Amino acid sequence: MTGSTGGAVRARPGKMDAITSTGGRASDDTLDEPVRPFTGPRHLFDDWQMAAKSIFGFWLFYGATVVARALLSGDALTTIQNRAVTIAGGILLTFLVYAAIAIVARDGTTRRRALVAVVASVIAASAESGLLLLSDRWQHEPQDGMRFQAREGFVVIQKGLQVRIERHAFEPLILTLPKISELDGHDVFRVAADAAVVWLFFFAAWSSFYLAAQAQRDAAGARQRIAEAESTARAAQVRALRYQVNPHFLFNTLNSLSSLVLADRTVEAEAMILKLSAFFRSSLTLDPTADVTLADEIALQQHYLGIEMVRFPTRLRVEVDVEPGLETALLPALLLQPIVENAIKYGVSATRERVVLTIAARRLSTTSLLLTVTNRSEGTASSAAKEAPIDGTGTGLVNVCARLKARFGDASTCTFGALDEGGYEVRMTMPFEPGLANG
Repeated sequence: MTGSTGGAVRARPGKMDAITSTGGRASDDTLDEPVRPFTGPRHLFDDWQMAAKSIFGFWLFYGATVVARALLSGDALTTIQNRAVTIAGGILLTFLVYAAIAIVARDGTTRRRALVAVVASVIAASAESGLLLLSDRWQHEPQDGMRFQAREGFVVIQKGLQVRIERHAFEPLILTLPKISELDGHDVFRVAADAAVVWLFFFAAWSSFYLAAQAQRDAAGARQRIAEAESTARAAQVRALRYQVNPHFLFNTLNSLSSLVLADRTVEAEAMILKLSAFFRSSLTLDPTADVTLADEIALQQHYLGIEMVRFPTRLRVEVDVEPGLETALLPALLLQPIVENAIKYGVSATRERVVLTIAARRLSTTSLLLTVTNRSEGTASSAAKEAPIDGTGTGLVNVCARLKARFGDASTCTFGALDEGGYEVRMTMPFEPGLANG
């Protein structure tokens, strides 16, 4: 898709001033609406506060159950001290589970996050079980006792690791149970496996809670991006409608039509009326929240530029250079409208030289493309952009970048500024998402 009024050229990328979509000067004041913030890229551990609150909340609940159970015994302090090591180690291990999910599956799918959470929970449960075995040899024995009568009539009294069996007409039988570290390897493994299974449910419960909260957060972010995309799309339509009813625009258009009629140039006058009608019809019937193909978006801008070329027959030349195969690329409707308006207002109107406005698209890879809008003066080193006063608010171009960000997220970039060799250029990269070609 290559078209020109005077030969096709490919837009040459050049160095820009330090002007980007996040700030700086821009030559456009066609939109007075405020720039709406968009959801930025996800950073590592950006949700650490939510994760920390949930971790401490889970272990605080566990600690409360430990305290409640300890108060029912006769030696609550020893029971709480013994469990303190387990709780401290569990908090640290839960933070490590969170770190594993955040680092390994930060931008992954829900399935990948769940898989990482399962593996990390198994490892954490095994480590918690190992900590329990290691701390067993240093734990204090509770001094509370339990007394019950066996079915055989013996009275059993258990105090710590000591079991006392009182029998009628016999001396009491005193047994001392071994610590876990004193058991043989097979029994130690069984105890560790049982403890690991218990702790696995705890870590899995926290992981499920965290993944659910993260999914809810992602859904809220997606809804916000959709709302931002719709809002900026509506703003683009308002901007297009404003130009349709702008008295200055209509006056210049009608004045040009009058001049053509008085000069008996009816063919050109009819062509201009058709272009004006096509521009009105296309922009009015277009859904600004929908995506359009690059070919349709450029066709709409050519209707508008056709009208402007009647106003500036010797000062405006339009060139379109789209690499084959990119005509069906999808992008937000009316994305180019404020950029083209900006080029006309500050590139063509502000100079007496001939200005070349180039709309170009080329592949960056099989999955991404670069779209540029450039205006340069012909014949001299000075550019229209540098001669024109840059007195715009910059809101229009910044909103274009915000709209691109809302539609494609971190997969897109948007920069704009004056070129070192003269001229002004807007550069946008975005994923290549092919749509259906018209016709």
